[in-house]
Amino acid sequence: MISIRPYEDAECGEVLSWIGDERAFYKWSAGRLGAYPPDPARFDELRSTKRFTATDGDIAVGFFTARHPEGACAELRFGFVIVDPARRGQGVGREMLRLGLRRAFDDEKLERVTIAVFSNNAPARRLYERLGFRDTGERETYPIMGEEWECAVLALERAEYENAPKDAPVT
Repeated sequence: MISIRPYEDAECGEVLSWIGDERAFYKWSAGRLGAYPPDPARFDELRSTKRFTATDGDIAVGFFTARHPEGACAELRFGFVIVDPARRGQGVGREMLRLGLRRAFDDEKLERVTIAVFSNNAPARRLYERLGFRDTGERETYPIMGEEWECAVLALERAEYENAPKDAPVT
């Protein structure tokens, strides 16, 4: 059963090992952690965010961050979402983020959760939309690998979360 807990620094190497190649690294980091290959010292810069590890028993299977955008106390922004490649397609990402949403809306009583996704990352976007996130129309653009990558900001409001079906067990 998937659960989330605070990330432990000793897991850095494992999380970074889940990044398959340069393109995947930039889809995951948007270049915010420097150049490929990932540098563990740069990964430590995420210390200013809430960092979570998803586990299945004692085994780390996913990771994501959460932060309050500047000046937005009632909003949380998820980021750096990644699942162990050996566990992709098994519902780990969905359950991990459902648990994050439950923490944000039920425990912290926040009003909104946002997440950004590159237009070239259709599987991630499908996952976020299945969780109830909707496109805000807001776009960000990042210069990556000699290209301009467009990123859509998606949001899930408290009312939508409360009215969404809770069809899978969450612990």
